[in-house]
Amino acid sequence: MNDGYAIEVQNLKKSFGELKAVQGVDFAVQAGEIFSLLGPNGAGKSTTISMLSGLLQPDDGEARVAGHSVRSDGDAARAALGIVPQDIALYPDLSARENLVFWGKMYGLRGAQLKQRVDEVLDIIGLTDRQKGRVGTFSGGMKRRVNIGVALLHKPQVVIMDEPTVGIDPQSRRHILDNVKELNRQGMTVLYTTHYMEEAAELSHHIAIMDQGKVIACGTHDELIKLVGQLDRLVLTLNTEADPIIESLRNVEGVRKADRQDGTLILLVDDSNVVLPRLFEAAARSHARITSVEIHEPNLEAVFLHLTGRALRD
Repeated sequence: MNDGYAIEVQNLKKSFGELKAVQGVDFAVQAGEIFSLLGPNGAGKSTTISMLSGLLQPDDGEARVAGHSVRSDGDAARAALGIVPQDIALYPDLSARENLVFWGKMYGLRGAQLKQRVDEVLDIIGLTDRQKGRVGTFSGGMKRRVNIGVALLHKPQVVIMDEPTVGIDPQSRRHILDNVKELNRQGMTVLYTTHYMEEAAELSHHIAIMDQGKVIACGTHDELIKLVGQLDRLVLTLNTEADPIIESLRNVEGVRKADRQDGTLILLVDDSNVVLPRLFEAAARSHARITSVEIHEPNLEAVFLHLTGRALRD
């Protein structure tokens, strides 16, 4: 395995009974980059993270963190990691500072070193002014920021963030994304999981798209967009249910992929100027009417639709 990689994953597998949660996953995270695992809920992202962090033992394959095998040298691999889990791992009756002190002691920090590091982390997460506030009174976004702070206390080589912005307000989400970018500017390697394509696009040097336990594409944002080529992405709203009509629209010449999402239809088409009149005609033949049309440049949503035939949804 290459010394230039902070994380290397080779043919990683994990099943739970009949469910094959992770099916031969491969990817490598370069030291000093932000690498995103992008995919819908149930794609296998969190199971992969759990194997990297030592919470789950792989059924097969190998993974290394900072050169240490998670299978044969798990303690050293975990020591190199800071983990920001999906679930809040804090004591609600303690203040933000008291939580950080507690977890800092768990990492073996003591005395002046512990105080200095807690002060530094409070500054990083932007909660110095609220450090005495009881965590139980904090908003969801503030709790997640303390959660991130816990993972940074021991100055890990790599931070893994598992869906850190789920269910929080836009302001806190913005703060966390800015935190991730600032940590990376300071040299931190970040493995970031998300089902929000705009987060992966904004943050990542490289992105691995996961679906049904597999990595189905991996590359830079621009490399992934090239998989779609010159296809246009259309978002259509209908005056009726989409289910009875989607198959007739899929059969229109020039339509490559189509799927439903949140009451709309998402389509990949060769040339929107040519295909749109055909779509209106096909809808009319099905006794439906297209009430709005949005035409978008290809993005990661289009890439996922192109690769799977399904829209990337929560």
